[in-house]
Amino acid sequence: MRLSGHLCLALWLTLSLFSLSQAVGAASDPPALWPNILFIMSDDHAERAISAYGENLVSTPNIDRIAHEGAIFRNSFVTNSICTPSRAVLLTGKFSHLNGVLGNGDVFDGNQSTFPQILQKQGYEMAVVGKWHLGSEPVGFDHWQILMGQGEYYSPRFHTPAGVVQYDGSYVTDKVTDLALEFLQNRDRSRPFMMLYHHKAPHRNWMPPVDELDPGNIVPVPLPDSFADDYAGRPAAQEADMRIADMFLSYDMKLSPDNYEKETGTGGGRGHEEAVQEALKAWQNAYESMSPEQQKVWDRFYDRINATFQQVRNDPEALARWKYQRYLQDYLATVRSVDRNTGRVLDYLDAEGLYDNTIVVYTSDQGFYLGEHGWYDKRFMYEESMRTPLLMRYPAAIVAGTQVDQLVQNLDLAPTLLDFAGITAPAAMQGLSLRQLVTSNQQVTWRDALYYHYYQYPGWHLVNPHYGIRTATHKLIHFYTMDHWELYDLGQDPQELTNRYNSHAYAQIRSQLHEQLRQLRNQYADTTGTIDEG
Repeated sequence: MRLSGHLCLALWLTLSLFSLSQAVGAASDPPALWPNILFIMSDDHAERAISAYGENLVSTPNIDRIAHEGAIFRNSFVTNSICTPSRAVLLTGKFSHLNGVLGNGDVFDGNQSTFPQILQKQGYEMAVVGKWHLGSEPVGFDHWQILMGQGEYYSPRFHTPAGVVQYDGSYVTDKVTDLALEFLQNRDRSRPFMMLYHHKAPHRNWMPPVDELDPGNIVPVPLPDSFADDYAGRPAAQEADMRIADMFLSYDMKLSPDNYEKETGTGGGRGHEEAVQEALKAWQNAYESMSPEQQKVWDRFYDRINATFQQVRNDPEALARWKYQRYLQDYLATVRSVDRNTGRVLDYLDAEGLYDNTIVVYTSDQGFYLGEHGWYDKRFMYEESMRTPLLMRYPAAIVAGTQVDQLVQNLDLAPTLLDFAGITAPAAMQGLSLRQLVTSNQQVTWRDALYYHYYQYPGWHLVNPHYGIRTATHKLIHFYTMDHWELYDLGQDPQELTNRYNSHAYAQIRSQLHEQLRQLRNQYADTTGTIDEG
């Protein structure tokens, strides 16, 4: 039988559309064809603390599975490296100056358009468990249990539609995972699901689960090359209050006041005595949240560790190195708990036959300093805090082992998840869908620069407000309340130790970056900060 040209074309279009819907799902498809979405986000998880990125700090085999069975993004960044603003950007796909959350303490307006609301209206069953930290209740979710504020590591409290529930004797990463699995087991199986599965860990003050408190887990970590950075030519870095050498002995190091005469931690931008009292109270509350059995294991472990404090207490340099080791050991122990629990959820998806048709994303709300520049925390536009891990698995559409080198941001996640669900993102969303980067075998036209803006000052850690641009090779930063500019050659100076802004050799690239920065500020409608671009 011979088919007409029009009939052949119609048949080809029908088969092509059917094939696409099988792989991706579309808003007009039956719900059974829509992809499920599991969005895993940890808090302050540095890219270096995921072994899929090639570092040897810690082994994260379960998180690595997402990369090995899907895609790993090698150049993933945030728009504003601080917890609450990052979460608002995730939900809205808009920069901080447009979604209304500039810093921690700002309350998120849940009535503005978010990708969870859009998916819920489309027919998805929506859930969020774990850290929320947006100051308002979740909107666009059928089920939610969210940690109170920053959350507690032991005996965590959760805010729910029915009120506050406390899980005495539990560890937060385990409990968040229990709640995630409970939702998955009891979900409406006639509908696709989308769940935000969000961890507190590895947020400060890095309290490991008691099953990680084993002396055999203590492996010395090399000091970063920039640990003794003197911040020359970088006045904002000089002013910042986030040095590991100044960490609290109580809250951060888990020392009992019996171990020292005077707390040496700094105030994070507040009066010293006020900060000391807050740190002591916070540590006492954290310790008392543990059960007596947990306290026994904790005391046995930390009494032995903290005995070494006496050997370094009177040597500032040795004490700073000691604090670094204590910080990293605790931080990495909380990371291992996140990895172990990630494996629990991935195993459930596999056992339930949800492997092929579930998008799994793993990311952090921002990066974190693991001793680089002598620091902990985040906030700066420098690489360690602007970078954030991003892994994505979707066997129906993403080839295992995919590597993505393009510049991407957390701004892109909302339009990406909508795109995979066959939904066109609202025009107000400023990000780009990443779908084409992980599913296309062809060259993709993509952005050549990223925009960043941090606002919160004065406040914790005294990081001055700044905005800037990052390209594949250079970075230009304006600390506008100081009227100070910094330019970095990322190829020659990946640790960003030398400010080349006033170097004659960089005059041309400086001019180009200024022009690109103007264009990005116009593109993203950001008129906050100083308008004059130098």
